[in-house]
This record gives sequence, C-alpha cells and structure tokens, in this order.
Amino acid sequence: MVRNRVRIVTPGPGDSLNCVNAEHQAITRGPRAYLSFIGIGLLAGLLSGLFGVGGGTVIVPLLVLLLSFGQRISAGTSLAAIVPTASVGVISYAISGSVAWIPALILAAGAVVGAQIGSRLLPRVSQNALRWGFVVFLIVVIVSLFLVIPSRAAEFELGWLNGVALVAVGVVTGVIAGLIGVGGGVIIVPVLMLGFGTSDLVAKGTSLLMMIPTAVSGTIGNLRHRNVDLVAAALIGVSACTTTALGAWLATRIDPFAGNILFAAYLVVIAVQMALKALRSRRR
Repeated sequence: MVRNRVRIVTPGPGDSLNCVNAEHQAITRGPRAYLSFIGIGLLAGLLSGLFGVGGGTVIVPLLVLLLSFGQRISAGTSLAAIVPTASVGVISYAISGSVAWIPALILAAGAVVGAQIGSRLLPRVSQNALRWGFVVFLIVVIVSLFLVIPSRAAEFELGWLNGVALVAVGVVTGVIAGLIGVGGGVIIVPVLMLGFGTSDLVAKGTSLLMMIPTAVSGTIGNLRHRNVDLVAAALIGVSACTTTALGAWLATRIDPFAGNILFAAYLVVIAVQMALKALRSRRR
C-alpha cells in the first residue's frame, strides 16, 4: 500500500508576492496578450493625438477587462506607456506650431505638486463624492463644447494673471489625478479652450507636453512599488507612437466644431465609466 503524503508549506515573506507575480505572468503573457497590448496601444495613440489626452482612460479599462490586470498595475502601466506616446504627440503638434511651451511647463509643475497633495488626501476623501463631482464637471464641459467654438487663429498670451491661473489649474488637475486616477488631458484641454480662449490645437499640444514630466514622475514612483508591467508598457507605448502622429494630423484636418463634437463624445464615455464606478462602489 502506498500512502499519500501531504506536505504543508508555510509561506515565506516573499512567497505571496511571488505567487501574485506568477499569476500575473500567466494572465498577461502569450500571443493573445501581446496582440491585445498592440491593439490597445494603437487605439490609445490615435485618441491621444486626436484629443490631446494621455490615453489612460482607454488603456486602464481595457487592461482590466481584456487581460484581468489589477487596477493599480493597470494605472502604473498606462502612465509608463504615456511617456513615449505624449512625446510623439508633442513633436507632431510642435511641427505645426501648436504647443505653448512655457504654459505647459507651468501646468506640469502645478500638476506634480497637486498629485502629491491628492495622494495624501486619498484616505480622507470620499471617492464616490469625487467621482460624482467629476461627472458633473464633465457634463458642464460637454455642454460648453457645443456653445463655445475655439478659433484656430487664437494665440496664448502669457501674463501674470493667467500665469497664476495656470499654476492653480495645474495643482487642481494634479490633485484630481491623484485622487481618482484621471489623466490631466481630460481636464487641461477643455479648460485651456473654454477658460483661456486658446485654439483647440494649441490646447491639445500643450496638454500633451504637460503630461510628460508628470508621467515620468509618476512612473518612477510606480517602478519603486512594482506597479508597472514593463513589457506591457513597452508594447503599448511603441504601438501608440505609430498612431499618435496620425491622430494629431487628423485633428488639424477636422473642423473645430466637428472636433468639439468628437471630444464631447469621448468625454461622455469617460463620464459613463466614472458613473458606473461610483454606482458599483456604492453597492458594495
């Protein structure tokens, strides 16, 4: 007779992390996963160039839904992929002179500070209240996009007053990004168009430039906490770079009013995502 032996192993300090990593590797590796990374990158890059956003609102939910990524590693991977994507977008808009360089750096400085504030406020603030508040903000922006059509001839003139306003916008954007994980472009682009009177192209180019130092700063922190899948970020980022320039080119060819309608449709999708998150959280 052969007796079955059961061996009980007590997990060591690093075993749980290894198990999680092994499970993560099993889920996110293979032909299907690589094709998904490339597809996600192509779509995110096109939207990034077209709307002046980072693409995180596309990358994060698709990584979660298609590849069962966790929310944190999805956000970290998305942020890392945004660095090359936004860089290509900035070059594309800069060629046509549609980047306000100094305002972008002012916004970025404010956003970096705001992100730190947001991360510290995170445990103390109601996520649901923030999400519903952001949904209301998006609804106001969507309505405004049908009422205010930006002029392509508008120029951004930097002065003391709007310089201080840019710092404030950057800080608020960073705080919101730190609290609910929304990319800055969704906020910066409409604020520059509706609040500062810039053209839609300058708003998009400036938004993309603002994202680069913010994304680099966030990615460094995420790497320290192992919240980035480097293979996924590289594939998504490289794929996105191939379509970002196309999106930026399409933005210059589309009529400003048509561009507003497309951007409004994009914001509707984000508002619905945020509302669904708030509703699911409330049910729990």
